[in-house]
Amino acid sequence: MSETTEARVLRVLRQYAEHLNPGWVRGFKFLGVETLEVEASGAIIRDAYGRDYLDFACGPAVFIVGHRHPRVVEAARRELDRMPLSVRIMPNESMGELAELLAEVTPGDLQYVFFCNSGAEANEGALKLARAATGRPGVVATIGAFHGKTLGALSVSGREQYRTPFAPLLPGVVHVPFGDAAALAAALTPQTGAVILEPIQGENGVVVPPDGYLRAVRALCDRAGALLILDEVQTGMGRTGTMWACEREGAVPDILTASKGLGGGIAPVGAFIARPHLWTTLTQHPYMHTTTFGNRLGWAASIATIRVIQEEGLLPRATAIGDRLMAGLRTAAAASPGVVTGVRGRGCLVGVEFADPDVAFLVLAGMVQRRVLAFHGINRPEVIRFAPPLVATDAQVDRAVTAFSEALVEAQGLLGEMAAAAEARTTT
Repeated sequence: MSETTEARVLRVLRQYAEHLNPGWVRGFKFLGVETLEVEASGAIIRDAYGRDYLDFACGPAVFIVGHRHPRVVEAARRELDRMPLSVRIMPNESMGELAELLAEVTPGDLQYVFFCNSGAEANEGALKLARAATGRPGVVATIGAFHGKTLGALSVSGREQYRTPFAPLLPGVVHVPFGDAAALAAALTPQTGAVILEPIQGENGVVVPPDGYLRAVRALCDRAGALLILDEVQTGMGRTGTMWACEREGAVPDILTASKGLGGGIAPVGAFIARPHLWTTLTQHPYMHTTTFGNRLGWAASIATIRVIQEEGLLPRATAIGDRLMAGLRTAAAASPGVVTGVRGRGCLVGVEFADPDVAFLVLAGMVQRRVLAFHGINRPEVIRFAPPLVATDAQVDRAVTAFSEALVEAQGLLGEMAAAAEARTTT
């Protein structure tokens, strides 16, 4: 007898509880996603029961051109049929073409590329390159930053809850407030080899810095002889309406890191891209920094993804989606003064901040019950983060806003009922 859908779901949840992480299962139950993701296309995910979900979380921020974009799938399929992984001894076309394409679409004179498999790995490589190029061990990072959870990337990330259990971390790292150029200037010393930051802090709740901040940071780094590493893992690949968020201010980093959307939602791809004079150490010692996998399939998908963004008008579309989404969310939030404290973002990266993180989680769960997916900020759980694909339709944006509005009203009603019940228990 074939397994029923319910039995299949229960079996997988048991496997998660017994062999992956029981904490994840508690989260699934809270959100009401005791089901299985089965297939996806564009902005829609279908579960094991045949129900459609609108994906405005995207991984988070991975499915930049939606799930299974036909051009990206076809590029990956061609490589899969030929040779999906490189032997790493012979050159191959997809790696060379993608490296040249990234040099073309990144700002300034960024030219040399190292490919890896994740944003954390890209940031680790960028930190190593900065130290090798400058000979200086010091790094200035920002409070609330998120650069990954490997040891070096965690050292420059800014939430103590994730850092403390693994101390001592990389020495010589100083954290300053994000968006505060004066604080950064005060932290720079002759031992500072690099400054690393995100153009917009994603996991910290979509924090947008003041205008001119990136230009000021660039000038401070030049004055101090420190390298500027911009982590565009989440903000890059068109998510904020320009191919890279730093382009809005014309701030060119010495090293730029990318991942998430770079693989087009088909394969994990990471990269760091640097200015030519920084590559001397790696030119002299090509195997000083390496990674095992040569992901031909992922590189082919990345090439197709960049071409889709360029040729299908997705940069202005990202701006239009963001404007419509933020306008709708602000209208919904205005009906709940004091509950929502802010709606902010740029393009397809939007955050809604709540006064109480518990309310944020209730609203997030309420949205999931209405089959609309978003994410909370890893470093700031009181923020719900929207990262819709650049191919989302106006109707899908409106659906997300409606789900948010209804979930917000529902959460407030639930909290009111809980407060009334608590008061009744106190008075009896």
